[in-house]
Amino acid sequence: MQRFFEHRAVVSRLSVGARSYSTTQPKVPLIYRGGNDKYEKTLGNLKVGASTRVMYQGFTGKQATANALQSLDYGTQIVGGVSPNKRGAHLGLPLFPTMTEAMKYLKPDATAVFVAAQYAANAIKEAIEVEIPLVVAVAEHVPVHDIIEIHSMLKTQSKTRLIGANSPGIINPHTRTRIGFMPYPSFSSGCIGIVAKSGTLSYEAVSSTTRVNLGQSLVIGVGGDWLAGTTLVDGVKVLLEDKHTKGIIIIGEVGGNTELEVADILSSWKGERKPVMGLIGGVTTLGGRVMGHAGAIRGVGDVGASDKIKALESAGVVMVKDPAQFGPGMAKLLGFVPEVHSAGNLGILGRTVQKRDYHTSFRPLKYRSPIQHRSLHLRPSQAADILQETGIDTHEHLEAHESFTKDTAQKFGLSLTIDRSSSSPCFFVSSPSKPSLTGFAVDYNTDSLSHTAENIVKHLELPEWALEHIFPLLESLWQIFRTREAYNLSIASISVTPGNLSIEEESVEFVFDDAAFRSAGRQKDLHALRDIENEVEEELEAEKAGFAYVKLPGEGANIGTLVNGAGLSMNTCDVIVHHGGAPTNFLDTGGRATKETVKEGFRLLLKDQRVKAIIVNIFGGITMCDMIAEGIVIAFEELGVKVPVVVRLRGTNEDLGRKIIRESGLPLFAFDDLESAVKTVISLANEGSNAKIN
Repeated sequence: MQRFFEHRAVVSRLSVGARSYSTTQPKVPLIYRGGNDKYEKTLGNLKVGASTRVMYQGFTGKQATANALQSLDYGTQIVGGVSPNKRGAHLGLPLFPTMTEAMKYLKPDATAVFVAAQYAANAIKEAIEVEIPLVVAVAEHVPVHDIIEIHSMLKTQSKTRLIGANSPGIINPHTRTRIGFMPYPSFSSGCIGIVAKSGTLSYEAVSSTTRVNLGQSLVIGVGGDWLAGTTLVDGVKVLLEDKHTKGIIIIGEVGGNTELEVADILSSWKGERKPVMGLIGGVTTLGGRVMGHAGAIRGVGDVGASDKIKALESAGVVMVKDPAQFGPGMAKLLGFVPEVHSAGNLGILGRTVQKRDYHTSFRPLKYRSPIQHRSLHLRPSQAADILQETGIDTHEHLEAHESFTKDTAQKFGLSLTIDRSSSSPCFFVSSPSKPSLTGFAVDYNTDSLSHTAENIVKHLELPEWALEHIFPLLESLWQIFRTREAYNLSIASISVTPGNLSIEEESVEFVFDDAAFRSAGRQKDLHALRDIENEVEEELEAEKAGFAYVKLPGEGANIGTLVNGAGLSMNTCDVIVHHGGAPTNFLDTGGRATKETVKEGFRLLLKDQRVKAIIVNIFGGITMCDMIAEGIVIAFEELGVKVPVVVRLRGTNEDLGRKIIRESGLPLFAFDDLESAVKTVISLANEGSNAKIN
């Protein structure tokens, strides 16, 4: 995916359209396609409050029912909902079979989409068609091409704003309005606005600002999918203008370039200056791998996490590595001297003097997904076969053609992927003479690529005869992209002469959306090509157990990690590396976590002979701390754990979780703050056999 040509310091995306801007370094100039200006008008729909009337789609489902009861208890104005073929009442509220009737009688301002991933796109479309102002979609693993179609609809209208999919939702603590599944007991009314890709890291930021009595004004979880209905940029724009927000927290991740766009917005902002803090998860992630979130992968044209940090810092953002630093840091920036509610370290065997500082007895909804997202990578030979089915031969050699000479052969690299900034498919190209990646966005519903082909030929400064080869190649890739639901089709080495196009087979890299198969049952023949024999055994076992695991390379790696939430998992690895340690893995138990999941996680960690110590880092939002503690005790008893384990628990039922650890009689190292926990696990791991439990 990243193999076109080595010198690509600048990325540009070009398409039909007129609006442009430039970001702080590193620069990623972009011209949007027409249509986004309309959608921009829906930003105000994010300002949820006491008057926001909320309905549910999939209202009578188990997940929606539990969530609605919680939100009603919190104070949210729930007015009813929709379930197909059902009419009457549910939870004492009106129930309708169609969105048309619901819109007519309920007059909702927002809808919470609580339906399975394979039905989510249709539910969102129905909400757009009846012009509900705000749609919050929480489902994970919605097929990416379904979402591309949704974005094609969103660009053409100015009534509906989407948050998600794969979003924890939005919450206004001032008016106790919650749409989604954010763990509201840890929220408090205040002045800090938060916009985040990661759910668990946003909960950490909430906890940190609650503990210093700053509280939150508005929290927007944009989600970690490849394409977000509302982006970090959108959230920042709203928070900059929000009168209740005095400070802003931005939580980004590896993948995409929206953080650079945020930096540009902040640099050019002419209104009231507000202190801004930020964190980027995934600085140390493994390149080319999906790290839990579907969108947490560095794609074609994406800058690295370190570049994002530099861009935000240059825009005046105070960057941190640990989300626990948000509260104290923001208090300092605001000149606020709070009564800090801090919990002391527990020490070995769980001894503690900590007092409860906010309500943690609430047991939130466990929003579970039946699968874990991963991408399907084909071998170059398999990808070449698929390409050949469309009429493009990858096996010919230029030397066999009379037209070949060193002077006439033109070389370039080409990729068809999804540009996250414009929410559109995009052809990226580069060549030895044009090493900077340049993108040409394409409307998902286009019926012609002739103009795109002409623009590419012109940009690469190729002779006119090259068009007769490039146009069929674009059409072939487009056919594969649409019919096979791909999200990246790359060919790093292409050569053309007046009489021939030649593709180096080993340079062909095709990646397809796994959710299309696992969520919707589509592309079965394609996914039958999956080569599990060459995949990591532990990763396959984790997939069967229902959580995400990525084995990290390095002989010096010696710390096993078990974390809930993709963003928090990436951040834990980042903090370990920052303090001089080396993680052996990324492990996200996710919302599916159970005692059995924790036990299975320990089993996989212990299979890796490099592991000399384990850190468990849990924020109890969807996952509860007491359940994790019980799972740790079970793992010790049934697996005979022989390496030291450091446990850091925060959030829902944290006191109960610590009590379970404290009364277990097991030699566990338990901490409240991540930095102390990380420093301890690094020390224990480096001690090696001397630190092992006998």
